[in-house]
Amino acid sequence: MSPLPGFILVVEDSDEDFDTVRDAARRAALPQEIRRATTGDAALGLLADWERENQALPALVLLDLNTPGGDGREVLRAVRENPRLRALPLVVLSTSDNPRDLDFCYTSGANAYHTKPVGYPAHLAVLQQIFHYWLTAVSLPGGVQLSSTP
Repeated sequence: MSPLPGFILVVEDSDEDFDTVRDAARRAALPQEIRRATTGDAALGLLADWERENQALPALVLLDLNTPGGDGREVLRAVRENPRLRALPLVVLSTSDNPRDLDFCYTSGANAYHTKPVGYPAHLAVLQQIFHYWLTAVSLPGGVQLSSTP
């Protein structure tokens, strides 16, 4: 399968973790642009703007749970409650290994949950695996990565 077009929305407040995402994307030679929101509210605002303006939606959303200004749990809930956004691939990448967070995310419709490794090399490897799987190996519903038009 060839890589999906579009972009990746990263909801991440840590500059260091975001830099690791960019490094992993560069090493994986991803054609997708990386776009960032540092708060849950900002992520929801971007998604609402793109949806309202009928712009392209992300090919993948990487979501940190513990962001300021509306956390990842609120983003997950809102995305899964919106019929036009519901099919977006949404992968949680959190420092939390709390079973309640894991259960909440899967119950709320997350496609995957990964606990962020502490060290840079391990974090980089996890991100590269996520990118490979979600952007090249898996089949997604038509239109998810290209347009918000139903």
